[in-house]
Amino acid sequence: MTHIFIEISYLLASLLFIYGLRCMTHPDSARRGMKMAELGMLIAIVGTLLHHEIISYQWIAAGIIIGSIIGGTMSYWVPMTALPQRAALSLAFGALAASLVGIAEHHSHHEHFDAFKMIVVGFEVLLGSLTTTGSLIAAGKLQDLLPGTPLTFKGQKMVNLSLLVVMLLLLVRLVLDPSQTWALALMVVLAWTFGVMLVLPIGSADMPVVMALLNSYAGLAASATGFAISNNVLIIAGTLDGFSGFILSVAMCKAMNRSMGNVLFGAFGSASQSSAAAEGGVMREVHIEDVAMQMAYARQVVFVPGYGMATAQAQHVVRELADVLEERGVTVKFAIHPVAGRMPGHMNVLLAEANVPYSQLYELEQINSDFPNTDVSVVIGANDVVNPDARDNPQSPIAGMPILEVDRSKNVVVLKRGKGKGFSGIENPLFFKPNTGMLYGDAKDSLSKLVHGVKDA
Repeated sequence: MTHIFIEISYLLASLLFIYGLRCMTHPDSARRGMKMAELGMLIAIVGTLLHHEIISYQWIAAGIIIGSIIGGTMSYWVPMTALPQRAALSLAFGALAASLVGIAEHHSHHEHFDAFKMIVVGFEVLLGSLTTTGSLIAAGKLQDLLPGTPLTFKGQKMVNLSLLVVMLLLLVRLVLDPSQTWALALMVVLAWTFGVMLVLPIGSADMPVVMALLNSYAGLAASATGFAISNNVLIIAGTLDGFSGFILSVAMCKAMNRSMGNVLFGAFGSASQSSAAAEGGVMREVHIEDVAMQMAYARQVVFVPGYGMATAQAQHVVRELADVLEERGVTVKFAIHPVAGRMPGHMNVLLAEANVPYSQLYELEQINSDFPNTDVSVVIGANDVVNPDARDNPQSPIAGMPILEVDRSKNVVVLKRGKGKGFSGIENPLFFKPNTGMLYGDAKDSLSKLVHGVKDA
């Protein structure tokens, strides 16, 4: 009877996971999807706790208590702006858990392993280990504990390829003789090294793709764990996570008009690039009073959020400014680029936290045709996703990347801390165009002043 209940709970949990993933396709249903997925995970955990192989609940209870305290503390204290780093840490710990399960399974039962069981355990440990260190490096880059620019050295690709070949040879050795524990230990160490070497040469501009790809690795490791311990819900959930993460990675690459190989091995952003359109140009600085007057008497204002909005934690002030403008009869829209920020959907998450209506969020394809009718476009800490060189300069490193064509607006206001380049290190000719004004300073502070300026206009 218990076995039937466990299988039913796993089936129900799997259906909830699938439904939750389906709901993620639109902002309106994303929250419902998350709640369904959370409910599915709870059901899966309850079902697992009833498994007959559990002989003691002390360590499980200790893990639940400690994990709940850590998770609750992080959810309370970590700001929404640090969500990418927190997601990277979650990936690291999840992958580490999968790796440890594989190591424990090999230590306890390797004498009974056939070739298939050793293969799935080997891939579980390999993928889990490299994802652990890769995610930690990603978190370090996102938190600015490590340089955001690619860290490369001569022959790095050959070193990475050699590590991969050696790891696969060790896995073959284990398949032939699972009792060779030294091979598993060496494979873990090399996988940790490979994870570091894989992410170090990737710049901050490509972190959204890296996050999606690491999520895919973690999902595949979880799926392998399911095969290793004969757990159906892990197989289903891990497969869903793995393939959805990979599909998202491909979609992000398409949004940047770049190949996966270029993202992983291109060291994009390692050198500073300059634009011919920007050479000799001058950035025109504007002041709060002038911008506030422009916006107050505009017919349509489009906000273009970027990572600068996240670092300034300015999403709530943006919503306040939008409300003030709407009270004056101004049409307000938000233009969202798929790779703006440091993780997939970063801007959507921040604006949702600030209760910006989903009806005001417009994707790239929806909003670009509307920029010529826009009186003022306000770029908040975005750079590469509004760089017209991607459209106009075939020699640009980002040539062909779909952009938000804010330069076609009647007026553009760019909120930036200073005159530096973006994460990719590419100069942006938008900042030098005659219809663009640069409003320097902290984005949150500037937006707060604009709220008062518009009210007084």
